[in-house]
Amino acid sequence: MTQFTRAIRRLALVLPAALLAPQPLLAQEPAAPTPEYLTPADGTPWIYEGSDVPRDEEWTFGELPNGLRYAVRRNAVPPDQVSVRVRIDAGSLHEEESELGYAHLLEHLLFRESKYLGPAEAIPTWQRLGATFGSDTNAETSPTHTVYKLDLPNVDEAKLAESMKLLSGMVRSPVLSDENIRAEVPIVLAEKRERAGPSERAGNASRGVLFAGQRLATRTPIGTEATLSAATGSSVSAFYNRWYRPENAVVVAAGDMDPMQLAAEIEKWFGDWQGEGAHVPAPDFGDPVAPAGANPENPVGEAGVIVEPDLPRSFSYAIMRPWRPVLDTVAYNEGLLRDALAQALINRRLEARARAGGSYLYAQVAQDDVSRSADMTFVTFAPLTPDWKAALDDIRGVIADALATPPSQEEIDRELAEFEIVFQSQVEQRRVLPGPRLADDIVNAVDIREAVAAPETVLMVFNSMKETLTPERVLDHTRALFSGDVIRAAYVTPATGEASEQAIRNALLETADADADARLAAQSVSFDELPPLGEPGQITAQGPIGVLDIEQVEFANGVKAILWANDAEPGRVAVKVRFGAGYRAIDPEDAVHANLGYAALIGAGIGELGQEELDLLSTGRKFGFDFETGDGAFTFYAQTREADLDEQLYLFAAKLAMPGWDPNPVARAKAAGKLAYESYSANPGGILQRDLEYLLRDSDPRFRTPTPEMFDAATPEDFREVWEPLLKQGPVEVLVFGEFDKATTIETLRETFGALPPREAPSAEVLNRPVDFPEAGETVVRHHRGDANQAAAVVAWPSGAGVENLRESRRLEVLASLFNNRLMDAMREHAGASYSPVVRSDWPSDVNSGGRIAALAQLRPEDVPVFFAEAERIAKDLASAPVTEDEYNRVVEPLRQYVSRASTGNLFWLYQLEGASVDDRRIALLRYLLADYTQTPPAELQALAQKYLASREGWKLAVIPQGQDLATSASAGAAVSGR
Repeated sequence: MTQFTRAIRRLALVLPAALLAPQPLLAQEPAAPTPEYLTPADGTPWIYEGSDVPRDEEWTFGELPNGLRYAVRRNAVPPDQVSVRVRIDAGSLHEEESELGYAHLLEHLLFRESKYLGPAEAIPTWQRLGATFGSDTNAETSPTHTVYKLDLPNVDEAKLAESMKLLSGMVRSPVLSDENIRAEVPIVLAEKRERAGPSERAGNASRGVLFAGQRLATRTPIGTEATLSAATGSSVSAFYNRWYRPENAVVVAAGDMDPMQLAAEIEKWFGDWQGEGAHVPAPDFGDPVAPAGANPENPVGEAGVIVEPDLPRSFSYAIMRPWRPVLDTVAYNEGLLRDALAQALINRRLEARARAGGSYLYAQVAQDDVSRSADMTFVTFAPLTPDWKAALDDIRGVIADALATPPSQEEIDRELAEFEIVFQSQVEQRRVLPGPRLADDIVNAVDIREAVAAPETVLMVFNSMKETLTPERVLDHTRALFSGDVIRAAYVTPATGEASEQAIRNALLETADADADARLAAQSVSFDELPPLGEPGQITAQGPIGVLDIEQVEFANGVKAILWANDAEPGRVAVKVRFGAGYRAIDPEDAVHANLGYAALIGAGIGELGQEELDLLSTGRKFGFDFETGDGAFTFYAQTREADLDEQLYLFAAKLAMPGWDPNPVARAKAAGKLAYESYSANPGGILQRDLEYLLRDSDPRFRTPTPEMFDAATPEDFREVWEPLLKQGPVEVLVFGEFDKATTIETLRETFGALPPREAPSAEVLNRPVDFPEAGETVVRHHRGDANQAAAVVAWPSGAGVENLRESRRLEVLASLFNNRLMDAMREHAGASYSPVVRSDWPSDVNSGGRIAALAQLRPEDVPVFFAEAERIAKDLASAPVTEDEYNRVVEPLRQYVSRASTGNLFWLYQLEGASVDDRRIALLRYLLADYTQTPPAELQALAQKYLASREGWKLAVIPQGQDLATSASAGAAVSGR
């Protein structure tokens, strides 16, 4: 097993293999400064106050005299990056009625202008530092907090100091002027508009019912148009001064740097921060309270029926209890584990009923502490028919049985095995947990007022309490989960008159009959009982591919494997199997089965094993079984671990060798497809999801979203007729990257994929089946049934495809990033017309057609011509002159850092090398990858713009409200262009 460090993996993109030996350290790093306010070694860190949970020693904590708290830790995943989070304990629940939306508006305003950053300078400044806007620099506002996020790549002491300075200026000294608020409010309203529609309305209405009488019922982070439009510098400053105070702030930094340096920078830039005026306590969020006269034994309260014609049916009811802060002790966490076990037992029974053809598509039980407003046990499900009560009765029957009778020890042991594999995997993978996730873990723990625990602690707690999980104790926790102060329900339906609030209350007031048939019979399925797939295959070739220590193995039956055994990511093995010809092999009349394959092919089973038996096989193991139809190949994918790799490979190979054809998953997938179809028309985004790929591929039937009529006509027999021959197609390529024993895995491959019969090669007609691009001309118009102020627009140009010009595809991604920055500036910053326009370059490498560059935005109907005019102007500008050095660097530096970070992980190399056993040009082209992204001169990018953007008119699509005509005036766009 190779031991290339994560840093040396990056050098493989730029250095010959002979130079990839680890080099000695030339000099010691200078000593880091000593922070003043660290928690003493014998003290209790602030996050562990009142807790007996063992401290995670990798975190260092501190608390400043002004009340600000911080946590820092060294973490080298990815290398040379530091992740910083600044959390403010104020969200939408802290707003008064006249301030709705202010917490989120402030999130925007802090990026607009602050002490060290002039107007609209934040995004370009972070880009120059190598941080990508939207992923490396971002923020979030929830009901209970606002968090500012920075993942800073290629960090050193100077860049860290500059970044902490900029962050401190944003958080401590934003410029909250009337001018900045006038500039930012239209962007927030554009974001609000893009979110709006039936789903948003249904969510708000449901929240109003479930949290009746509490602040959460009427406060969402996005706010209202009235309060946002009325915002002034004075009113927003009042909200800021009330809540943006050091005692309400937590700063977290995790990354590839001495924790003492991280702590010192936090203390330097936040240590003298003082709040204005007296500290204001958080408002009372309220408690869930049953209405007068409710039965304490079954306290059914408010119910709501929300009619949205374009949404599928969904039903939620919740057993609600007041939320209270807890002492995060070991005993408390043992209780959480027992609660989780009780939920898992019920959910497995509910899922088994749905798989067998029940009255609902899905159903789930989940306990959650929601926004420090309620401790709730949710029951959510989707009825398959208008008879929602039949589905509700079925689900309540399953729950009633769980409340009446203890589970069997076999059921408990099965769920415990599932828990154990999760907790063990977390311990195994601790060394490769990424810094952003670790920083977010602290933020989330602070939000729910709990501590953090190392993976070893979680496993220790689990192991120490396993023996206490008797059926009777699980029953006690199940009953506690379904006891509360009030029960509330919300039903979303497309049909008026299908339900009433009183009918829902009456249904919940009825005594549910326990359904003992829901219990799962004890079964035992073992891999030892499964048949071999054939005689082990013969290896015909084996050797290195010339990159790092990656090898290729070829078998006599034509199967090829690409393997990289390394220890860079302990406890992780990624497996991908590519076979057949993908969409090329789908006949146009079989498009519905391509869609059903994604949802039902894996569930249809292997041999005589259905989904239930496969689940039993996976008990106590870490398996995956994702399936995808790609442009040029079908793929199976899994994240597993070395202990389970042999069985994972067997399952993938068995799916090809002896697929099962259980009809129930097909019927369930058809029902899901039909329920989802009408919801596509609910807003512009749904229409794009439904139609864009189909339209961009010149209305090729293979890429059409099936209609309900198409689903009705599809049968399990037809499904098998389509997929059975496709599963026999070659070529087959297996990629295994991660921590495993290479010799053992090669032998397993001989016994599994090497034992398969030779695969059938797709015909030349299939392999050469093209994907066409639509002719430009009149704007294509589609209509949605959502809000009258919502629209979407797309303009696209054809590009290339295939491996031969793969280097050009990388350069096109640079060009698309430049286009994206300019479009964002035009549509968001200057026009305020769209919250998040985006430009993407798609270059399929497995096939020789179908590439395109596409710009997309959601906006108001009247701004559609503005978008088209701006996109065309930018395309022409990119073709007419090279970009400036600063603009070029703002794109190239984030790309450089992204590639540098990504190349330290196994998935990066797996993605780059998939298909290499079929076309080995991919291997040779790897050496140019970093240069193509970071060393393409502006003049070459200009030439690409001339070739792809200026050589022909863009194809256009507009999605506008039903009943409206497409706007044609671009006067607003002209005003923007003339800035």
